[in-house]
Amino acid sequence: MLPAMLLTMFDGDPGVSRLFSRIDPSQVVLFFFLSVGAVALFSFLSVASWAGTRQAEREAYYKTEMMKKIAEVGGENNPALEYLREQERIAAAKRLGGIKLGGLVVSGLGLGNMIFLRALLPGQPIYLSGTIFLFIGLALLAYAFWFAPQRNT
Repeated sequence: MLPAMLLTMFDGDPGVSRLFSRIDPSQVVLFFFLSVGAVALFSFLSVASWAGTRQAEREAYYKTEMMKKIAEVGGENNPALEYLREQERIAAAKRLGGIKLGGLVVSGLGLGNMIFLRALLPGQPIYLSGTIFLFIGLALLAYAFWFAPQRNT
């Protein structure tokens, strides 16, 4: 319907009517479908990002309010400082666990890549390119197990 309406708008210009006569209506539908899909995707991503930021702000606000109430209690061993140390220890343990998991995943990716490429091209040493991922994963594991700073608390 839209191409026909545009054709009637530019009825006197032969160049424009020749241009619109070459347009396939299925291409117009595909263009609008992809355009609407792109707008919907980026709208969703912006709303999800905004919601995540709001949640992080609320968590930070509630955490500071809780810390104020704990600090008011006082005492010999300040419970607010103990709580902060415990939160820091938990965050460090999660970070170290993430590095270990990443090392395992990347090492597995390297081994799988080597096996796949060896089966795909049996006579060529292209499968050795998988050693790149394997060594990256092993480096992450070595850091996590031997070189990461240890917590003494």
